[in-house]
Amino acid sequence: MLHLTVPQLNFFADLSVKVAKPQEVGLTLHGMRRLIPIVGGTVQGHGWTGRVLPGGADFQLIVNERMAELDARYVVEVDGGDLIYVQNRAVRTASPEVMARLVRGELVDPASVYFRCSPSFETASPALAWISERLFIGTGARLPDQVVMRFYEVA
Repeated sequence: MLHLTVPQLNFFADLSVKVAKPQEVGLTLHGMRRLIPIVGGTVQGHGWTGRVLPGGADFQLIVNERMAELDARYVVEVDGGDLIYVQNRAVRTASPEVMARLVRGELVDPASVYFRCSPSFETASPALAWISERLFIGTGARLPDQVVMRFYEVA
């Protein structure tokens, strides 16, 4: 039998993404659709920083009273000026009571919510090209006016 490498997680970055008031599309065939505008934020990695540019959005589908599927798309500008396109898909689950509070924009204990994500990155920067060739996972928490996340490279 072949010896396969066991994946390890390496810290990549902490993000604080500022968001505006949700735009409620309403109850559709697939569930409750919401769009959350992204208005800015910060990124901190090992030896580098960046900022989340305004103009992105988190496209949400509230599947049922316990689960939401998230698809956020935005751009990060790193301290050297290079741009990174981020697409971050996530699953957020909690009890119906906690999910209702999140949807209303209330502060909840992050420990009561399962929030896991899989960000992917695209960039024209030769120095950062490696991030388009790796898998990343993360964890997060939704606060009333921001989403905080920690991303890890799967090594």
